[in-house]
Amino acid sequence: MRHFKPRLPFALLTAGILVLTACSDSATEPDDHDEEEHAEEVEGVTLTLSGQTVASYDLHDGAWTGELEVEPGEETAHISVQFVDHDGDAIQLDDDYYLQVDVANESVAEFEQDTPGEFGGHLHGGMEGDTEITFSLMHGAVGSGHADFVTAPLHVHVHD
Repeated sequence: MRHFKPRLPFALLTAGILVLTACSDSATEPDDHDEEEHAEEVEGVTLTLSGQTVASYDLHDGAWTGELEVEPGEETAHISVQFVDHDGDAIQLDDDYYLQVDVANESVAEFEQDTPGEFGGHLHGGMEGDTEITFSLMHGAVGSGHADFVTAPLHVHVHD
């Protein structure tokens, strides 16, 4: 009698592990591989509204300078989000990257991107109050990528 050897489950498990570890930082990967797969070294974020920087995040301090404000029922002009290097220069990102924005309390404020994943959007004021917003540089397909960089939460103030 022949014995069945479950090769397919082992092959699927191996393929799954390879997919899950494809973008991870491994001590055995050469440095140039990491540069090919991921963005330059992101060390901060700037938020620009109507040509003026309204808030900036510095990875080394882990803190924001500035905050976002909007009135209840109102919407800001377009806010551009740029990821920057240690000199504050914008990093050029390819199509494998997108922006994910998370608002802690969406009844207070919402961040609307005109196109999912675009590097900017509009802040909508909901009810009066305070909340926090976090910006993530995502690598992969929009909606299913992984974060390469995540800011600390930024204070958002909704008031008249």
